[in-house]
Amino acid sequence: MHFGLHIETNLPILRLMESGNTYWNDRALLEWQIELGADEAIGDTPINRYELDPAPAPKADKPKAAPTPPSHPATADPVAEANASAKDAATLEDLATAMAAFDHCDLKRGARNFVFSDGRPDARVMIVGEAPGRQEDQIGKPFVGQAGQLLDKMLAAIDLDRRSDQYENAVYITNVLPWRPPQNRTPDATEIAMLLPFLERHIALANPDVLILMGNTPCQALLGRAGITRIRGTWTELLGRPTLPMFHPAYLLRQTAAKREAWADLLSLKAKLKDLT
Repeated sequence: MHFGLHIETNLPILRLMESGNTYWNDRALLEWQIELGADEAIGDTPINRYELDPAPAPKADKPKAAPTPPSHPATADPVAEANASAKDAATLEDLATAMAAFDHCDLKRGARNFVFSDGRPDARVMIVGEAPGRQEDQIGKPFVGQAGQLLDKMLAAIDLDRRSDQYENAVYITNVLPWRPPQNRTPDATEIAMLLPFLERHIALANPDVLILMGNTPCQALLGRAGITRIRGTWTELLGRPTLPMFHPAYLLRQTAAKREAWADLLSLKAKLKDLT
């Protein structure tokens, strides 16, 4: 606390002041001020507060800074940019580079890894899944988790293998989305639409004999239809090649009774490959 002290009537103190500025006089004055409650030295010289400038007016609040703009212009058309970028890709390597640089999909900001593909690019069979899961996001390859292990067993049952160096037995695998959605949620229509041009270019560059769509998301993206329990097992044509919708292995892990239909679809795939030989 601070007190302004006005010394006029305290005679003992006046006598001390008149007797000279000695150590003991100064100490007595200091002790007296402390007894009055002064606990801090304000300055070495007196201040005439009537000569001070009036208190400055309070400063006006600074205007709030504008929010940081997104990394891409608000007026940009993500689908148009994806179309242009995908069209310019002459090779799968070019396409992977273009996709990895695409900044309009917010999933990219939360993903650990960009997941492009796995297997042999010139394989006769190309499989399209939905999106990376937790383990795929960690490793950077599609279908490496529990569902991926089941997929490998399914393929092995008809002599196919993503790791095969034999053209006849090889498989190429990718997803609709290259980045993991939070909590493995289903991709929304906006995310699918902006990445669809890359997927279509991916299929064109890989140029498989047969295309397999695993689950609702790739069917919705490429065929414009969902309801995998109704459309699975029925061959159609997409981008100039035979296409077969199938159950996603993750679904088969939850619904083991559906493995009978999955086996029928695998046999149908094997027969189709033989017919196309």
